[in-house]
Amino acid sequence: MIDTTPAFLHSSDPDGSFGFFNQRWLEFLGVGEEDLQGWAWTTFIHPDDAGEMLTRWRACLANGEVFQYEARVRREDGQYLWFLHRNVPMWDDQGKIVMWYGSSLEIDDRKRTEDELKKAFDEIKTLKDQLYKENLALKEEIDQASMFEEIVGASEAIKRVLVLLSKVAPTDSTVLITGETGTGKELAARAIHKRSRRARNAFVAVNCAAIPASLIASELFGHEKGAFTGATQRRLGRFEVADAGTIFLDEVGDIPAETQVALLRVLQERQFERVGGTQPVPIDVRVIAATNHDLQAAVEAGSFRSDLFYRLNVFPIRMPSLRERVEDIPLLVAYLTQRYTTKMGKKINGIDKKTMELFQKYHWPGNVRELQNVIERAVILCEGATFTADENWLGQASPRPAPSGIALASLKDQEKEMIENALSQSRGRVSGPLGAAARLGIPRSTLESRIKSFNINKSRFRPA
Repeated sequence: MIDTTPAFLHSSDPDGSFGFFNQRWLEFLGVGEEDLQGWAWTTFIHPDDAGEMLTRWRACLANGEVFQYEARVRREDGQYLWFLHRNVPMWDDQGKIVMWYGSSLEIDDRKRTEDELKKAFDEIKTLKDQLYKENLALKEEIDQASMFEEIVGASEAIKRVLVLLSKVAPTDSTVLITGETGTGKELAARAIHKRSRRARNAFVAVNCAAIPASLIASELFGHEKGAFTGATQRRLGRFEVADAGTIFLDEVGDIPAETQVALLRVLQERQFERVGGTQPVPIDVRVIAATNHDLQAAVEAGSFRSDLFYRLNVFPIRMPSLRERVEDIPLLVAYLTQRYTTKMGKKINGIDKKTMELFQKYHWPGNVRELQNVIERAVILCEGATFTADENWLGQASPRPAPSGIALASLKDQEKEMIENALSQSRGRVSGPLGAAARLGIPRSTLESRIKSFNINKSRFRPA
């Protein structure tokens, strides 16, 4: 009956030598019983499996544990197939092993499937490693093109800036970043901080133009309890919060004269006093300032301290306008489109040619910030796979033709008069909710540019 079963059955003597192999085994191996005498059966085991299999088999013979092992066996045609071999001991009344009964289950299909899966996983791992390396290479390419965080561009204008940023970042030098609104002055400041030895500590950004003049000293340096009405407890200022880190003073040109003195002391002596306090507070902070004002002109006009200007202007960096780096617009459009499509879960795989031409012709008075806003709006409204933007969002792609002759002179006089009236009403203040720019309904940078072109002295509108 055992010889007629299709199962692979066998038995062994207590020492592990040949006992019996059924007919199914003999047919599979293509040999007679005489060819399997003693330990001759081991010659049919795959050489890569035989050593470990015999080691385990001898261990089981010694301790009487059930033997189970996967090994390949050579068929009569020379092909090796995988089997799961299992041998169980039979004990007598004295506790001695008298026989080992075994069975083998062919598992070649399962093993081949496992091998294929392993190869597939290995291929996936290889592809994953390759993708990782490609991502590293791509990141390196982006780093080489932009170098700092999200500052994207490959134009000569932006490359000059990135060289300066890379050189000053590891130092503790004070940096003054200038440029039109929307050119990425805060982005540059954050990039400097992230590449500095202070990167693990705080980066504190302060928009000096957004803080009322009466509160800016308290905001920057803190105050003691009872320093003024409403000061019910001590409050730490932004400089103390930024201790051991970096403080970014945006719109530093809007700091009032009395606060400029305190800021100068911080830069000179690395200490300050809280509003209402008498004890100096030592501070270790790196100062990065930014402005779209012409501070040199402000110094000449007497509205900004010259000694503070020279303290801030240790390492000047001017951020170029988008008009000066038109060749970066395709890179910026691709980068910002990808960022917003990922954020909104959309799929956009192309950019309309006319839209790109329109973007490159437009003068972008709001610079990268304006471009960013237009792209975000376009992605929200985009329903297809191609990025497009409405021409009406950009106004005119090029400045309108100006009237000539006497009419032009008359318009300029009217514009100058309007600016002077607004400055008079705002007491010489340009920015802020009560500033001249807000009264005229135009960007502060635009107004500053017009004031400079008309050679208007803002200081004469300020109270004595």
